[in-house]
Amino acid sequence: MKTFSAKAADIEKKWVMIDAAGLVVGRLASLVAMRLRGKHKATYTPHVDDGDNIIIINAAKAVLTGRKVQKKVYMHHTGYIGGIKERSAKSILEGKFPERIVEKAIERMLPRGPLGRVQLGNLRVYPGPDHPHEAQQPVKLDIASMNRKNTRTA
Repeated sequence: MKTFSAKAADIEKKWVMIDAAGLVVGRLASLVAMRLRGKHKATYTPHVDDGDNIIIINAAKAVLTGRKVQKKVYMHHTGYIGGIKERSAKSILEGKFPERIVEKAIERMLPRGPLGRVQLGNLRVYPGPDHPHEAQQPVKLDIASMNRKNTRTA
């Protein structure tokens, strides 16, 4: 029996929509990263982008557990000497782009490199309930019902 290896022409990509309101960020990110890579399919091939296109709505309403809202720190470097900057999760959630918490969590669960960047391109995150992808007819995926720990009330 030969090992199956998917070709780019054989891949079927679906559009999936996830409502992130009340979902725990880390649990949401791990499930989304798995779907972006295509690991939920029996035809998974590590060197091919065979994951789904994912739309996340209400990303601003995703929840961090424990005291992560106050204590979690996101760091980046400006490129200049001594240019390390940090922001707390609270300042990002209260800022202009609160969906970046979810985007960063998913991005950091994908592999670094050309394939990881292509797979991240299949992700669309919106802070509110509106999205411009109705024409793709996305299938709604209910992550909250998969496990009781996936949701937090506050």
